Amino acid sequence: MSSELTGTAALIRLALRRDRLLIPAWVGLSASMVWFSASATVDLYPNEAARIQAANMINSTASLVALYGPIYDPTSLGALSMTKMTAVYAALVSILMVTLVVRHTRAEEEAGRLELVGSGVVGRAAPMTAALLVVGGASAVLGLLAAAGLLAAGLPVAGSLLFGAGWAATGLCFSAVAAVAAQVTAGSRAANGLGFTVIAAAYAARAIGDLAEAGPGWLSWLSPIGWNQQIRAFAGDRWSVLMLPLAATALLMPVAFILRRRRDLGSGLLRDRPGPAAGALSSPIGLAWRLQRPLLVAWTVGSALMAFMMGSIANSISGLLDSPAMKDIIQQLGGEQRLTDAFLAAVLGLVSTIIAAYGISATTRLHTEEAGGHAESVLATAIPRMGWAASHWLFALTGVAWLMLVAGVATGAGHAIAIGDPSQVLVITVAALARIPAAWVMVSLVVAVWGLWPHATGVVWGAYAAFIVVGEFGRLWGVPPWVMDFSPFTHSPMLPGPEAQLWGMLWLTVVAGAFLAAGSAAFRHRDLAG
Repeated sequence: MSSELTGTAALIRLALRRDRLLIPAWVGLSASMVWFSASATVDLYPNEAARIQAANMINSTASLVALYGPIYDPTSLGALSMTKMTAVYAALVSILMVTLVVRHTRAEEEAGRLELVGSGVVGRAAPMTAALLVVGGASAVLGLLAAAGLLAAGLPVAGSLLFGAGWAATGLCFSAVAAVAAQVTAGSRAANGLGFTVIAAAYAARAIGDLAEAGPGWLSWLSPIGWNQQIRAFAGDRWSVLMLPLAATALLMPVAFILRRRRDLGSGLLRDRPGPAAGALSSPIGLAWRLQRPLLVAWTVGSALMAFMMGSIANSISGLLDSPAMKDIIQQLGGEQRLTDAFLAAVLGLVSTIIAAYGISATTRLHTEEAGGHAESVLATAIPRMGWAASHWLFALTGVAWLMLVAGVATGAGHAIAIGDPSQVLVITVAALARIPAAWVMVSLVVAVWGLWPHATGVVWGAYAAFIVVGEFGRLWGVPPWVMDFSPFTHSPMLPGPEAQLWGMLWLTVVAGAFLAAGSAAFRHRDLAG
């Protein structure tokens, strides 16, 4: 067995070098959000009566319980402040861990780099061992930083440490899930898709289980995200529940190594179906649709569910946010209009930033296709360079617009059903469409960076994280206006509302067009990157 681990240390150093920006950025951002949420809650709910009122409102609203989970101790400041972090952000942490494991295992194998590395003095189990150790270390550091942030916010020591341990254990559990998925599938996108499906199923099981009348149902106890809730940090501190994700990790990791030992390099237990004998794709846009269709379908379903749930609770926001400080924050995020519209505007702003991530992911397919040599094969035919490139970024632009339309209709439908006013569907849909140009800027920024420097395409994810922080929280943190103006999300009109400024849409569209033109021109005059 020791020979199979030969070279693990070198592969760990390689992985850390490749992710020297990605891991610190996302770990630091996630830990910062924990600190900010805990610190802000102290001002929003300054006394026990206010906390009890807010907690009871959440626990009595089924959609909020399904989204965030129940608050088990209404008097606890920590339990209230970590409502979103316990379920929603635990799922986001899990997505990051799945992505990292697949990136250093199946993606390397698919690109042929793992075969090259394996031709040296490297054991068969070394690549996956290195990936799991790096991701496990990232999970542990994230847990420690999250606990430190909670302690800095003045929350109890035991609850802070348990919350951080819960995040770390959840990340470890889903890294083991990703390791198994990487062996079952035959491609990195399929492995990511399988891993994300498990996360979605775990989240849905927790949501259904938490709605049980007698407390968390059995489905909650089948979900790793449900386990993270049941440790009940700041609401009883159940350290023993941590054994569940750790036990699942201990069971899944040997399975992943056994599967890896029994399959050939480049293969998977689930084989790709052979295509038709005669090809039916006659254009670059048809190829782009074939490649990107599964991702768009998954995002469509997820956007519709999330938007409908948020729209259905908008009418109850005035009762939930009795604190003057909280009302002021919502109005800052959503514009100067009545509180429900301000909340809806804030929700649409959040949805647009999330959908922008789809646009970035879809556009980075240009670099993936080029680096994998597929672009060279396509361009060896009569297809022009710009036709191939435009097929992908046009699909990304159209996909962003489609997802915002779906999110607008779903949010409007949820709000209309809650208040009995069908006209809200059109009003909120228009408000959602007004957010499209900001997401287009992110798509076009990827095209510009890819055209000028294809290997730096991943830098856009760092810019995206910075834009979210500045654009969505800059007003709350007192960031200077000139700094906030760098974020495209800052310039979206605050709809619904009577005082929205629409000029930002025009300027964002112009900027997006300029980035697209610059990236396309650069790609036309450079060599293909290998």
